[in-house]
Amino acid sequence: MDKRRTYYLTIDTETANGLEDPMVYDIGGAIHDRNGVVYETFSFVVSDIFNGMADLMQSAYYANKLPNYRKELENGTRELKSLYECKKHIHEICEQYHVVAIIAHNARFDYNSLTKTERYLTKSKYRFFLPYGIEVWDTMKMAKDVFGNNSRYISFCRKNGYMTKHRNPRPQMKAETIYKYLTKDTDFTESHTGLEDVLIEKEIFAFCMRQRTLSHKKLWGDPIEKRKPKKITYLEKVRALL
Repeated sequence: MDKRRTYYLTIDTETANGLEDPMVYDIGGAIHDRNGVVYETFSFVVSDIFNGMADLMQSAYYANKLPNYRKELENGTRELKSLYECKKHIHEICEQYHVVAIIAHNARFDYNSLTKTERYLTKSKYRFFLPYGIEVWDTMKMAKDVFGNNSRYISFCRKNGYMTKHRNPRPQMKAETIYKYLTKDTDFTESHTGLEDVLIEKEIFAFCMRQRTLSHKKLWGDPIEKRKPKKITYLEKVRALL
């Protein structure tokens, strides 16, 4: 390990049980530097959920991928571990590499899903999954800074139908869409498996880190954007004096 480098851990989770109370069955991760160079990876299938909640797994959003998971467990591509073992590995690897930030795309979801799974399985004896004191960064926030007003990216999204369906359409900030733009490969399809998605997201991170427009990255604690002061009407001024 080169101690002169700064190391990051990008993670991605796949879950069952819907979006309100997600249960994590797949955790992928990669240790890398700011340029996206990977030094170590892991791909864990969470036994507590994958085997312990077999009925629940049939409702997983990507349940059709379960046979592939079983094959990959057999050939050693992925490892079957308890949530405790996954947590232990992540804490150890963060300490080993002196990780300065844990990163995910739409990090709030991954953070919440890991936290809820931890609390459910331990009956709230242990309440937090990720190591205390390490910042959590969100590549979706970073991407909004870098691509949100980028005319080339907006044009790419309009041309290929990657705009949101809101009243005022905006370019999508999905990892898959951004990766298509970066690689100029509109046929690319995201795997929606932990480690494979991590390897996409760390490329988005590396690209964003090279941009001067980047100002927001933390899941919590980024400076609040300056806003124009609200105009106070004459009537409101009078009421304030009463």
